[in-house]
Amino acid sequence: MRHHVEGPCSCETVSSGEKTSSAGERVAKVIARAGVCSRRDAERMIADGRVTVNGSVLTSPVLNVMYGDVITIDGRPLQRAERTRLWRYHKPTGTITAMRDPGGRPTVFDRLPSGMPRVMSVGRLDFNTEGLLLLTNDGELERYLELPQNAWLRRYKVRVRGTVDRKKLEPLKGGVTIAGIRYGPINIEIERDGKGNDHWLIVSIREGKNREVRNIMAFLGLKVMRLIRVEYGPFVLGDLPPGGIEEVSQGLLHSCLRGFFGERGP
Repeated sequence: MRHHVEGPCSCETVSSGEKTSSAGERVAKVIARAGVCSRRDAERMIADGRVTVNGSVLTSPVLNVMYGDVITIDGRPLQRAERTRLWRYHKPTGTITAMRDPGGRPTVFDRLPSGMPRVMSVGRLDFNTEGLLLLTNDGELERYLELPQNAWLRRYKVRVRGTVDRKKLEPLKGGVTIAGIRYGPINIEIERDGKGNDHWLIVSIREGKNREVRNIMAFLGLKVMRLIRVEYGPFVLGDLPPGGIEEVSQGLLHSCLRGFFGERGP
């Protein structure tokens, strides 16, 4: 059963970087909006010769299509895009954020309730990381939420083991280079001290590079015992239990993502 979420949001307004043109839209963008895949994957399908427009096989994504053009993928007509939808999902530990895993590990999509439409994840969480994972049926929304220039705030609760040196936390607000990789501003607050050398930290970042939080903790000499993402942009995990999923209401979605809906048109 799906529910609607009326939780808080910060309603940041950021640009999607593109506007709908009277000359049509890029074919890869139209495929993404139909929820087939991300725009990047649509461009790969085109390069592989899997997409036709009005009977002609495409070899380049540099093509605008108009309403009424017939698009097929692998010989099947592209279905008309449904309304954009977004879900908050509490990804449990021990699942991989991928459609399938060659090693046979369980995936996020294996655990979704029956009756869910085809969805894609906004970014990824590591196998042993839990918490808020956004899912959408719209490849353009996925792209918008992942755009680096939008710099959505990602906030994590982290249980660590070791000695927290408070003097080392302040300089991280200006960013840090670890093993040749430059990380942007990092804000770390001590939420509470546990027993012995265990501590709960709140870590806020805006880039979300691969294993960023874990690498930062290792840099500080701390061992990660548990890692939970609790916020992504204006959306929060709230009290969703592991494996729980709730749909974001259309009103909240449009309110929080005015930049996306306002610039792409109806």
